[in-house]
Amino acid sequence: MKTHVVFRTGTRVAALVLILSILAACGSVSDPAPTATPQLGSGSSAPPPATFATSSDGFATVIRQVSQEVKPAVVQVTNEQVTSGTMQQGSAVPVGVGSGFIYDNQGHILTNNHVVEGASKLIVSLPDGRTFDAKLIGTDPQTDLAVVQISGSNLPVAKLGDVSQMQVGDWVVAIGNALALPGGPTVTAGLVSALGRVVQEPGATTSSGQTQGGPFLFDMIQTDAPINPGNSGGPLINLNAEVIGINTLGGGATSSGAAIQDINFSISMATAKPIADQLVATGKVVHPYLGISYGFLTPAIAAQYGYPVSYGDVVTSVVSGSPAEKAGLQAQDIILEVDGQKVDQESTLALAIHQHKPGDTITLSVLRGSKTISVQVTLGQQK
Repeated sequence: MKTHVVFRTGTRVAALVLILSILAACGSVSDPAPTATPQLGSGSSAPPPATFATSSDGFATVIRQVSQEVKPAVVQVTNEQVTSGTMQQGSAVPVGVGSGFIYDNQGHILTNNHVVEGASKLIVSLPDGRTFDAKLIGTDPQTDLAVVQISGSNLPVAKLGDVSQMQVGDWVVAIGNALALPGGPTVTAGLVSALGRVVQEPGATTSSGQTQGGPFLFDMIQTDAPINPGNSGGPLINLNAEVIGINTLGGGATSSGAAIQDINFSISMATAKPIADQLVATGKVVHPYLGISYGFLTPAIAAQYGYPVSYGDVVTSVVSGSPAEKAGLQAQDIILEVDGQKVDQESTLALAIHQHKPGDTITLSVLRGSKTISVQVTLGQQK
């Protein structure tokens, strides 16, 4: 049975009001503080790692040392938007708070797309008390990444690490503005629980009441380091004080309401750094494009609707003028294979397309009615 178990760790107004009311009832005061279905490469080159002690006699302070090294470069990102309900017509108000980190000496900051999405103004706050108006360099909703930039002197910079050196069971530290609590970033620690996860972003509800899943995120790091609302965009760090991931999704509950504990996901720096480089260079990222909407066919759905197969992706619609339409794909086609690989997982087709570039041709094995046909599609460029 398929379960959807994750929520974004950014923030939204309704969530902020609830959190503030709870904290106020407990006698504390808080600033403002916003759900997905679960591969790895080499990271960017980095300076020689810090020589923090990890022996039994030094481990007691290594988390502290890592935190002190990286925390100055971890920022709070406040998303201000013009909303219709503001007291002063046309004024911008904070609608969400997330995290990010400065990764170079030009003041570039990596964060999540959903932290900055829809912003009319972005405000970046450093742990040292400095606040800056930030410039949005570029966003990539497909990978939920964004780059913003600030201008200032003596900006702290976080070092980037090599994800390929990480193994399951390694200790990691997460730093971010959990719940936007006053006093600076929150530090949590845990383990690398798994590598190479594929996770689907939470989707939106359509006017017909159906929920459409968001994009698939690949090469994700799973960790049990606690990640809470407001942590989105913050760094996941190894014990050499190097950033190896961007905290993006936190485990919430299954579709049946069962609570999920200690399952959180970070975008690998092996994925994030090339995306950031493209955003800084051009302001956008090039992705391949097929041009269909589809749903994954489970045995239960196949039995319910009388499909002759119990796996594959059912095409629900084809975008006019898309590569899929030009290749002859039709609604109700069932995609059984992509380039010879059986489509037996919800992420199979998305991953296959992700591994190509615009202009590449893929071969689909398609069940149309009672006949299986071969369809070749030349991928376009996503706009």
